[in-house]
Amino acid sequence: MQTYTFYSTNPIFSVFYRVSGAAKAVISSLFQIYAPTLHRNLQGVHIFCIFVRHVPEGKQTETQMMKKLPILLLLTACWSLAEAREPQPRTVQPQTEIITADSTYELIEQLRNMPNIEVGKGITFRPKNNWFELTMRFRMQNLLSLSFDDDFTLTKTDARVKRLRLRFDGYIYSPKLVYSVQLGFTGYDTEVLPNGSMNIVRDAIVYYVPSAKWNIGFGQTKIKANRARINSSSALQFVDRSIVNSEFNLDRDFGFFGEYNLDRKSGFDLSAKGSVTLGEGRNWGSSSNGGMAYTGRLELYPLGRFSAKGDLLEGDFDFEENPRILIAGAYSYNHKASRLKGQRGGIMPDDATRNIGSYFADFILKYRGFAFYTDYMGRTCDEPLFDSDRNAFVYSGQGLNMQASYLFRNKWEVALRNSTLFPEEKVQPLAGYRNWNQTTLGVTRYIIGHSLKVQADMSYNTRSRSADPNYNRWEIRFQLELGL
Repeated sequence: MQTYTFYSTNPIFSVFYRVSGAAKAVISSLFQIYAPTLHRNLQGVHIFCIFVRHVPEGKQTETQMMKKLPILLLLTACWSLAEAREPQPRTVQPQTEIITADSTYELIEQLRNMPNIEVGKGITFRPKNNWFELTMRFRMQNLLSLSFDDDFTLTKTDARVKRLRLRFDGYIYSPKLVYSVQLGFTGYDTEVLPNGSMNIVRDAIVYYVPSAKWNIGFGQTKIKANRARINSSSALQFVDRSIVNSEFNLDRDFGFFGEYNLDRKSGFDLSAKGSVTLGEGRNWGSSSNGGMAYTGRLELYPLGRFSAKGDLLEGDFDFEENPRILIAGAYSYNHKASRLKGQRGGIMPDDATRNIGSYFADFILKYRGFAFYTDYMGRTCDEPLFDSDRNAFVYSGQGLNMQASYLFRNKWEVALRNSTLFPEEKVQPLAGYRNWNQTTLGVTRYIIGHSLKVQADMSYNTRSRSADPNYNRWEIRFQLELGL
């Protein structure tokens, strides 16, 4: 237990604390700024600010204290200034409070109902009875994108809030009963579905988590298929995911989800994930064709787990001291799918259905700031074309994505990505190319991890046998990511 006590006397603030370095400098500066004003307006008043936080041994860092203490100090100072604007007519007698060792527990109990605020981890509320926990988070991505033709003539400008998300996580009644809700509010997130349904809800699921080894969930969330889609869009080292992922990912669906983790402390480990879902994608509502989607994924960690769930974050933030590897594969079978991309895309003409198979293979390597990823994925369909509509088709084919990056100690990162799409021969005339290759160079400055970062990347596109010779060759993008 570490206790930080800030005690004021009149007329000069005296600060007693057990912190050092940058935290001490910030605290001292704040008190120097606010002390004269508070003394002038609050004559004879003693101010006590006791901040108590339980810290597991070996876990406390200077950075964590820097995140917590200045926020609490500013809140305290602002409250004091507000009170000082309306002086009371009565005389306030100086008071002194002595906090003994026996009252520490009572103080902790009083502060347990206060929200915990930390950048990147949201605002957490938990009552004394521990019957529920609520963590509220939001994030936004502001994007500027410029597209150019082969002569580097500007053809398109895209400037918008690409993503604006609000998320609620926690548990109710027991920590074993976990929920997750996520809402999207931009046009990119809320585009009306082909069947007319609204599309605001991204996640709404409840999990039963009896242990760290396994869990089962019911509701709507991401299908655990390929690595790039499982990773949050806030955890990317480029402005957005690859063209390969954009074509073949399964996105979200409604149904039952399960997960098993071997959960070994060191050495070889594995995870198995599966789901049985409606097969029509998020917020679809109902289906009359009687089909379902069945998905399974197996993840192998031959050298042990990544630090701090590094397999879910692009880039090697933890500078893995030992090499870490993920090898994973997944397959999804969508029986009687009514949409052209399974869980995504337009409706098939004339109420037709198709059986669609999707396959995925992932590889990740991280070591001392270096990270390498590769994704191979594809889609199969026995009858990808439709006689009644010559323009509708199921994109059957494969794609390969490879990317590598290095994160410097000053939180600058350089990344390179190469992605290629290979549609099957029978759908190439409708896809408009024989293959599509995109090479992207990205630079990211991480200010507070993935929660506050500035990104820029530049892409060059080449399409073999393109039906449109005037397609955009160059794309330059700039994005600001901010999340709480």
